[in-house]
Amino acid sequence: MAEETGQEKTEDPTPKRLREAREKGDIPRSKELNATALLLAAGGAMLLFGTSAAHRIAAMMAGNFELRREDMLDSRLMLIHLGASVQEVIWAVIGFMVIVTLAALIAPMALGGLNFSAQAMAPKMSRLNPGAGLKRMFSVKALVELAKAFAKFMLVTSFAITVLMVMTPELFALGGQAVNVAISHAAELVGWSFLVISSSLILISLVDVPFQLYDYSEKLKMTLQEVKDEMKNTEGKPEVKGRIRQMQREISQRQMMTDVPQADVVITNPTHYAVALKYISGDRDAPIVVAKGADFVALKIREIAEEHGVPILSTPPLARALYNSTEIDQEVPTALYKAVAQVLAYVFQLKRYKEKQSDMPKQLSERDMIIPEDYRYD
Repeated sequence: MAEETGQEKTEDPTPKRLREAREKGDIPRSKELNATALLLAAGGAMLLFGTSAAHRIAAMMAGNFELRREDMLDSRLMLIHLGASVQEVIWAVIGFMVIVTLAALIAPMALGGLNFSAQAMAPKMSRLNPGAGLKRMFSVKALVELAKAFAKFMLVTSFAITVLMVMTPELFALGGQAVNVAISHAAELVGWSFLVISSSLILISLVDVPFQLYDYSEKLKMTLQEVKDEMKNTEGKPEVKGRIRQMQREISQRQMMTDVPQADVVITNPTHYAVALKYISGDRDAPIVVAKGADFVALKIREIAEEHGVPILSTPPLARALYNSTEIDQEVPTALYKAVAQVLAYVFQLKRYKEKQSDMPKQLSERDMIIPEDYRYD
């Protein structure tokens, strides 16, 4: 993509790009870290179980050399001896194998975590392309791998020579020891030698792990155009998003208009704003806004209110305050409780008067309404 557009990959990979890479099985891995962990685990296991394993195997071999002539001529008994010998060897190395197996399973998860990808298991014909193979052979990564291989050879060789020079007297001393003592001593020497030589690979891992993380990040970097395209595909094109918002507003307005006939009062500006309120005793702590709008929407709210006999009061300061501080199906702010209560009290008294159940209420005056300065939108 970068080659096609002529743009450089300067942007860090997005979460979506990283997620897709994991789904394809593309995660940071370090072969050197895996090999180092496996060899160190093998060396430690050899120190833990090497001596006992050596003695068990030696005892098994000694027992097989002492078989009776009748047993050796009987195929059935020889199969029994073979099964017992195999079982003895398994018990001798079971501890070693468990530790090595756990290391082989856990070490790859140290970098990149646990990941299973069916896509990574699928065959890829591109891997059979000779041109791509030659390109990989002469890439920067191939040179780094060659340098690591040479460094490993030099390190392991130097450590091995050093270990042999240090342990030479003890190796020669094995010939003068009793068999059982020599077996234990030899197993211990092999374990320590293997562990020390394997530890030389730690230096390679300390270099390889940061390089693998850097190489993985560089490989997944994106151009600015790729980031923009991904955002469009994920969030939608601006014109589509605008159309969706418009449709949502239309649906909300249609729902809002159906609630106007159930309102207790419509407070207007008188022409620019209209806010319809409803109070349900015991259901809400305060009246709620069932509809609101400006200009054409305000006109529509007033028309519906007139058709259904909903009282309309022109109180501009309160109308502006409610319009700018509330949303649909939201309770009126605490600061406007008193002003709204005055309006509802007047409306309810007016309704009782029309039903000839009370006297004509006193005309509501804007001067009597208390609108806090924070809610004035003059």
